Order: sequence, then structure tokens, then C-alpha cells
Amino acid sequence: MARRSYSRRPPQNEDRPRINEEINAAKVRVIKPDEEHEIATSERALEIAASFNLDLVEVAPKAKPPVCKVIDFGKYMYEKKKKEKEAKKKQHTMSVKELRFRPNTDDHDLEFKTRHAREFLEGGDKVKATVQFRGRDMLYTEKGELLLLQLAKDLSDVGKMESKPNMEGRRMIMMLTPSKS
Repeated sequence: MARRSYSRRPPQNEDRPRINEEINAAKVRVIKPDEEHEIATSERALEIAASFNLDLVEVAPKAKPPVCKVIDFGKYMYEKKKKEKEAKKKQHTMSVKELRFRPNTDDHDLEFKTRHAREFLEGGDKVKATVQFRGRDMLYTEKGELLLLQLAKDLSDVGKMESKPNMEGRRMIMMLTPSKS
């Protein structure tokens, strides 16, 4: 039975830079740990990395010539993942919250839902306001439009109308987005 040989490094993929012997450029710009840099052949660059007892990591493969840094590869990947995680934390994902009305929605219910919409907009979310028409309610489409316009007017201090009220089947839909303040 034949023995398999296992490599110490995982196979090359898009999110991992080329290191040491994987670098196949004829000449590279080598950045040493003491921030000095020089243009050398790949073989010479590997010798420089070996003299520092570190890895040669290709940090800018599209540059002319490609830029390689003499650093500890494990530490480099750890720092890179840490930066990506920190950047992901700072991102804000905007979600869409939906409020549903009927054309004959009572004033108290409208105020209650307006308060909720205000909270959503202040929290940085979009609001999708929908008026649902059933059966004979289709006769009161203007009432539904007035209801949505009143909602937009009441929330004009925290949000702005992204799309005006428009009919989609038996529903009238309007989108509100938070103001940039």
C-alpha cells in the first residue's frame, strides 16, 4: 500500500497570498523587516527571507514587480483576519421593517404605528408602509394614499420618502428611508 505525503501548508486559494516557493515571478520587490526594500530575483528573495528565519509573503501580486514582504506568515494571517473582523463589526446593515394599514385605520392605531416607524427610522432601518385593500376597500384607494402621505409628513423630521405611494395589485406601498442627520 502506497503512503500518502501530506503537505504542511493548505492548498493555494484566493484569500491566501502566495508564500515562499509558491511565488513564481522572475523579479520581486523585497521589503525586509527593517523596512529596507530592494528588487531581487525570487531565489535571492528566498535567501533573504531564510537569513531572517521568516517567510517571504507576496503582499501585492499585481504590482510591477510584485511586492513581497519578509514576515512571519502565521502572524500576518492573524493580523489580516483581525482587521477584517474589526471592519465587519463597524458595518451597519440596513433592514426593511414593514407596517401594514387598512384604508379605514383608526387615528389611535395610526399614531401607534407612526411611533413604531419613528423608532425604526431613528435606528437606521428603512420602513415599508403598506395599505392593504380587500373587497370593497378598492373604492377607497385615495383614502389609502392620503393615509400614507400623512405618515410621510409626520415622519419628515426623521426620514424621507424614497418612493411615492403606488399600487401593486391590491396593495399600496410607500418606502421611507432615514435622514442623514
